Amino acid sequence: MKNRRLIGTLVLFALALFGAYLYPLVSPSSGGATTKTVKVGVLQFTSHEALDQIYQGILAGLKEEGYSGKAVKVQFMNAQGDQSRIQTMSQQLVADKNDVLIGIATPAAQGLAAATKSIPIVMGAVTDPIGAKLMTNLDKPTANITGVSDQTPIAETLDLMGQITPNIKTIGVLSASSEDNSPSQVKTFKKLAEKKGYKVVEYSVPSTNEVATTMSVMVGKVDAIWLPIDNTIASAFSTVVSAAQTAHIPIYPSVDTMVQEGGLASVSLDQYQLGVETGKMAAKVLKGQKVANLPVERYSKGTPVLNQKVADQLGITFPSQVLKKATQVIKE
Repeated sequence: MKNRRLIGTLVLFALALFGAYLYPLVSPSSGGATTKTVKVGVLQFTSHEALDQIYQGILAGLKEEGYSGKAVKVQFMNAQGDQSRIQTMSQQLVADKNDVLIGIATPAAQGLAAATKSIPIVMGAVTDPIGAKLMTNLDKPTANITGVSDQTPIAETLDLMGQITPNIKTIGVLSASSEDNSPSQVKTFKKLAEKKGYKVVEYSVPSTNEVATTMSVMVGKVDAIWLPIDNTIASAFSTVVSAAQTAHIPIYPSVDTMVQEGGLASVSLDQYQLGVETGKMAAKVLKGQKVANLPVERYSKGTPVLNQKVADQLGITFPSQVLKKATQVIKE
């Protein structure tokens, strides 16, 4: 009898010790998510408002899934548009043995993909993953890459342009030849715009250095300007705005933050929310889901954003039906 009691006491003691060991690894507030510190490496292509918002959204998405504070160590690097730094930083993030890597914008995702074939990579703000040669099938990732793809709502943007500026006939499209995302967007825009009767004139620059010269030529030949999701052009957007304002030509960008910075209007993707979805996708990987079982999410829900100040400068009146649908009207 004494032996049985002794054995029972020892068993209970062992269970108590195991429970004391297990408890710190589980966070009740996060629905059972582990608070064991995980490492997340984030590489951002360059600094501009849209990509900065995506990064903030990523942190929020991770936090929603229980990865904040001591539960996660985020190693953030920004290549500031320098291709050689992308390569070096990608290699550093891999060498530091992060549990998952996140690439903000196509060049960053490509740099990470070249640096590792084993660490899971979650891409954010990659419009054309197949064109960028990051994968061959969005629904069935076969390598170590998945993530969130931002799909530009081009048809809705063309409808908005027709409502706000019904008299335009020629649309100039400015993109960078170095951006793998841009060709597919420009191709789709041109096809849909020409179906509506517009003439589309394409202008392509190799870098931000040529934007000013190209704009000086463009503004004399077009009635409006459309910009795809393009990080090179976004980095030189102030130059685009300056030239367009001087020529009294409206700009229709594809990102809400660029409307705030001088565009007239856009059917825009919420960059912060895009980042949130990217962070949540990274959290799924951290919780043990395999990349092969995580199809690429297409983020394409756009909402109208209008800049009343720019409209006043151009002498444009927003139709009442456009104002009713707008989620944001910028007045200052």
